[in-house]
Amino acid sequence: MTLDKAEIATRLAGAGYVADSELGTALVLMDLLKRPLLLEGEAGVGKTEVAKALSAVHEAPLIRLQCYEGLDASSALYEWNYQRQLLAIKTHERDGLAAEAVEAQIFSEDYLLERPLLAAIRSKTPSVLLIDEIDRADEEFEAFLLEILSDWQVSVPELGTIKAVTIPRVILTSNGTRELSDALRRRCLYHYVDYPDEARETRILQARLPDIDTSLAIEIARMVAMIRKEDLSKVPGVAETVDWAAALVGLGVKHLADQPEVIHETLLCLLKTRSDQASMTREVTDRLLGKVA
Repeated sequence: MTLDKAEIATRLAGAGYVADSELGTALVLMDLLKRPLLLEGEAGVGKTEVAKALSAVHEAPLIRLQCYEGLDASSALYEWNYQRQLLAIKTHERDGLAAEAVEAQIFSEDYLLERPLLAAIRSKTPSVLLIDEIDRADEEFEAFLLEILSDWQVSVPELGTIKAVTIPRVILTSNGTRELSDALRRRCLYHYVDYPDEARETRILQARLPDIDTSLAIEIARMVAMIRKEDLSKVPGVAETVDWAAALVGLGVKHLADQPEVIHETLLCLLKTRSDQASMTREVTDRLLGKVA
């Protein structure tokens, strides 16, 4: 079922994700053209959350492949259950079964362990396949991935070609730690996910924390926007903003300027390195708080 932009934005919001207009268009086109969507942006801007929310929107299983340096095809596609195979070999040796018959049995579906890519194309209902941080994988794996995303089938030497039962909705994310190949970019639709502006971050807080007072949500979004402009080694992401807001709500804060000491001490929810915490002195916090009200 292909949803229009308004429908998908409403349903994403219902799943706790407040999308901007461009992302709504990208998700509509992804369904329309049956193409993977590459989301690029800084860590913490909510790229992974898009896949989770999309899974909820379509009531589809979310299958996640976390990429890392050295990830190979077998780890992403399938593996054989070697322990069960060894036990079966010993059992059949005692029973005197011929070697060819043993081999045929232990390299069958019963001993196949699905990994994310195989599980996604064999899912009975179309899944959402999240290929997270593709920029961390090697270029060789990227090339392997292209073949699957083009043909929707894989080859298992012992079983032959396995064609997709359903075509998953594919979300790839990249933090931009290395340049992706032109071939992969051509295969995908592309959307850059930036930090939300104050208005959207306010709506995100209201979606994630239904009990938060609107004025407090606005003040938090404004404060975080200013903190992100400071000279930090790790800029706080959306998840950190939500954590900080939850902490302030839990501590009974109504307005940031009313409790500057609490605000300064709870910045540990946003600042995750020693140098960033050291640079955010009480004077800096007070200066920023003066601009929030």
